Amino acid sequence: MAAPEFALETRRLCKSFGALTVAENIDFRLVPGARHALIGPNGAGKTTFINMLTGRLLPSSGAVVLGSEDITGLAQSARVKRGLGRTFQINTLFRELSVLDNVALGVAERVGVAGRLWRAASAYREVRDESMALLESLGLGADAGERVLDLPYGKQRLVEIAIALGLRPRVLLLDEPAAGVPSMESARILEVLDRLPAEIAILIIEHDMELVFRFASRITVLVQGQVLCEGTPAEISADRRVHEVYLGEGHG
Repeated sequence: MAAPEFALETRRLCKSFGALTVAENIDFRLVPGARHALIGPNGAGKTTFINMLTGRLLPSSGAVVLGSEDITGLAQSARVKRGLGRTFQINTLFRELSVLDNVALGVAERVGVAGRLWRAASAYREVRDESMALLESLGLGADAGERVLDLPYGKQRLVEIAIALGLRPRVLLLDEPAAGVPSMESARILEVLDRLPAEIAILIIEHDMELVFRFASRITVLVQGQVLCEGTPAEISADRRVHEVYLGEGHG
């Protein structure tokens, strides 16, 4: 059986809340191993689009296809099990728990022991070993025993990425990974993104244009719930329409 042409695809995806249309006929394709960015001004519909990809919102019409499977009607948890991972614009970590325990919970969920945990997930040797290997790969090994709330915000975002990777996604959606992160720490996040496994297709939604243009090999611009254009960073940078609606003065 041939591998699917796209890791993730939407077909004429629409979402309306009453008379308000927030996504209109969005055709989007993420190729296997992609390094893709989604940008657009505030109110463009980026979060709505991502929520439809993950199952947090059901579309009014259209389809979401993961690999070769139509997942439009599937719950969020079912999409995660099929390989769709996500981080959030505002992190959703267990702040009182250690870094290791946070990551171990994600790994335990994937291997099927999370439902019968009566002690910390990190107490299970295989779960702990895999979680530590993930933390080491992201440069967080020395922070494993620290409580999440004691970490700088940039490292908290890296912990969130580690949790998502613990679910072994085929597609990883990163919702503003550098939001609220000082510039020196966002450079660290970019380094980590550059080192993520090449086989994972990654879509980032990000306002930090420096990060977008350094990370992405392809960029989609969303405006008023519609795709304005898509192209390489050079093509997007040179597109006059993009400058008018987004990259111009006040939108850096």
